[in-house]
Amino acid sequence: MLNCNSVTLIFNVVTLLTSCFFLKANVSFFSLLTHHPSVQMEITNKHNDLRRMTNPRASNMLKMNWNAEVAKNAEKWANRCTLSHSSRIANCGEKLFMSSAPLPWSHIIQVFYDEVKNFKYGVGDIRANSKTGHYTQLVWATSHQIGCALAHCPHKHLSYFYVCHYCPEGNNRNTKKTPYKKGKPCGDCPNNCDNGLCTNPCKYIDRFFNCADLVKEFGCDINITKENCKATCRCSSEIK
Repeated sequence: MLNCNSVTLIFNVVTLLTSCFFLKANVSFFSLLTHHPSVQMEITNKHNDLRRMTNPRASNMLKMNWNAEVAKNAEKWANRCTLSHSSRIANCGEKLFMSSAPLPWSHIIQVFYDEVKNFKYGVGDIRANSKTGHYTQLVWATSHQIGCALAHCPHKHLSYFYVCHYCPEGNNRNTKKTPYKKGKPCGDCPNNCDNGLCTNPCKYIDRFFNCADLVKEFGCDINITKENCKATCRCSSEIK
């Protein structure tokens, strides 16, 4: 474990940063709790600001919104202080961050995004054993609901446990190299656009990554597509 006078942190459970952040904690634990509307706004605004910054730009990037139920699930897991991933959450992704001191949410979200240095659109990871899953989930075009929570676990060295859940989940291994569709911002949603982000999510999800091909070949009247390709079958103009 690092030994220094600054903040020690860890994320993705197994990835320990190899140098200390010379960033003194200047925020209180209680000011970071996500029941505060201002904290919810900070988290969603930071995500949306970063989702607008992708290179190449995204034509189908949905705007992130806070979801109280998703946040409640994140809080339940954070309060268990396991400092590890939960069992699989239905249709939601999970990202973790641990620190020896309370840090602003915007800083943590930026750390997630900064994995972009190890990622190239269309190629994927560009360095051996690099970690990019936080970045790709953060810019996953069709994830549009987020809920986060923070717990203090005083019996742990890394005693501040941050949890964020993203729904619907991203990081589909079949399309992880292209977490969004490149193109002119809002190119896929010209009539439903908020400063470069789409505001028309499909309320259904596809369970198969190749639903477009399946529906093209078989249509939506057979059980396999009717049950597993609801987004493709039911959403014609919404982002899915």
